[in-house]
Amino acid sequence: MIRAGGLAACLALSLNFVPSGVSAAPRVLSVDQCADQYVMALADRSQIVGVSRLAGGPDSYLRDRAAGLPMRRATLESVLAARPEVVVRAWTPDARLAPALEARGIAVAQLDDANDFDGVRRNIRKIAKALGQSSAGERLVADMDAKLARAKGAWGGKRALYLTPAGYTSGAGTMTDAMLKAAGLTNATTAPGFQAVPLEKLALNPPEAVVLAFFDAEHMSRWSAGRRPLVQRLIKDRTIASLTGAELLCSAWFSADASLRIANLAPRRP
Repeated sequence: MIRAGGLAACLALSLNFVPSGVSAAPRVLSVDQCADQYVMALADRSQIVGVSRLAGGPDSYLRDRAAGLPMRRATLESVLAARPEVVVRAWTPDARLAPALEARGIAVAQLDDANDFDGVRRNIRKIAKALGQSSAGERLVADMDAKLARAKGAWGGKRALYLTPAGYTSGAGTMTDAMLKAAGLTNATTAPGFQAVPLEKLALNPPEAVVLAFFDAEHMSRWSAGRRPLVQRLIKDRTIASLTGAELLCSAWFSADASLRIANLAPRRP
């Protein structure tokens, strides 16, 4: 007859046993909001030993999944206390954090800048592999691609301006440009990168359509370009969609969700 102490020891050994050739998924922690989304989407909850303190905020796309997860500060002491094996990051204010973690044997999975959906695919696969969740990564890529296929060509090339409350837009080489094109829109801004929209240009050559961004924010300065009468008239007459802060948090698979939402607002195609 096995005594109680021996039974407990056997039970513990059986619970910790990992079959030969099978690797246990690593303990993972994310240190910023963009990294949070990738970790919450790809990792098993049992793997996650920490997310950032903004993971449950209103502009976190997967904020509902943050409930019940430990929230950590992006400091060396806080991260080490959680004992992760992999730390996922997009950026952190302290540039010394990543090398300090690596010096202690903790792997750092860095999200790369992604300005198009190919970049998003690479990031998904990179992080999924680091978390031991390659199959989950492929499922996420497949879901994203299916949404892009459904959105394709919806607006038939209609010329649209992406506009923030501060009067900024984005052109070629940005994720926003890729999102507009994925919904079948032609970006009214042809210059590369982010820039202010001259009011004179809006008056002389207004776009056919406007896609708003971040207008869901609680506060907008009375001096913001978005409050100018010309811009307000343009917004009232030509807005076809308004993107939220959560949809624009970072370049990720949910950028395709936003593209599909824009596409679904297009007039019914023949």
